Amino acid sequence: MLANRIEAWGRKSLEDGLKEGLEEGIRRGQAQLLRRQLTSRFGVLPKVIHQYLDQADTTELEQWADNILEASSLEHIFSSL
Repeated sequence: MLANRIEAWGRKSLEDGLKEGLEEGIRRGQAQLLRRQLTSRFGVLPKVIHQYLDQADTTELEQWADNILEASSLEHIFSSL
């Protein structure tokens, strides 16, 4: 009985770790793509923009990616900060 619980906890921990790793990988990929798009559109990015991208969650990254379609400046993209 105890062995079954330990095995189940181990499986749960592994599943949680894999899920967390996948989510972080997706977030990093979104940040990298947005960084490339911003650099392509606006040139060299200020250090603060790199910090925003490194610290953002997926919701923020998605919002900024949407903003880039109509923004005429970096300030417009990150105006929600």
